[in-house]
Amino acid sequence: MNNAVLVEDHGPKWVVRLNMPERRNALGRAVVEGILGAAARAATVRSLRAIVLCGAGEKAFCAGADLKERQGLNPDEVREFVTLLNRSFRAIETSPKVWIAAIHGACLGGGLELALCADMRVAQRDAVLGLPEVRLGILPGAGGTQRLPRLIGMARAKELILTGSRISAKEALNLGLVNRVDEDHEAAAHALADEVCEAAPISVQQAKRAVNLGWDLPIEEGLALERECYEVTIPTQDRLEGLRAFAEKRAPQFKGE
Repeated sequence: MNNAVLVEDHGPKWVVRLNMPERRNALGRAVVEGILGAAARAATVRSLRAIVLCGAGEKAFCAGADLKERQGLNPDEVREFVTLLNRSFRAIETSPKVWIAAIHGACLGGGLELALCADMRVAQRDAVLGLPEVRLGILPGAGGTQRLPRLIGMARAKELILTGSRISAKEALNLGLVNRVDEDHEAAAHALADEVCEAAPISVQQAKRAVNLGWDLPIEEGLALERECYEVTIPTQDRLEGLRAFAEKRAPQFKGE
């Protein structure tokens, strides 16, 4: 870990905060390596259930690539960095934990691509989102061309990607790009995380796996995957605890066992 990305440990819930406000939390190497380190560490912590991903400062969740740093890279170094960037983002997407992006200010380019890797997104009312890469002579290179169409549909995704236009939090909500819009985006993200923490950890992990791996499969293959994931929950103590709690009309106490 490094100071470019901070981790706050709140037991079953973490806060992972991009900590370069003077650069609008731009995706320089230190930030990207910090994200990868946080995701790798999170995956090994058994008691951890949900993570709120946010940015320091008032101006941005993440304004995208660190273009000042990028100017000093030769083509091979750019390719190596983009590989690292994709590896970092993929670690969030495939994490066994639930990640919730709390978005404020600018969420542009790689910043939006980072948010797209999270399982859910909450935006502050004044947030601005977009993929402006085509206006800079490149294209979204950290998953934007793949994840955005899968989330909001091809036609609307093409409009955003091919024009490089920016949208408001309200528009993002209408498109299904964010789950919620709230004046206090971090509090709303924490509320979602708390809901996740109340659920059975193994069930949540397997449900995420079923959705992530099954959404583009033929229906029969998807149903087979769902059954495979369900099988994992059958021998767990949490499943029995859920049944007992229901019968006893009390809140279940899940342990991830």
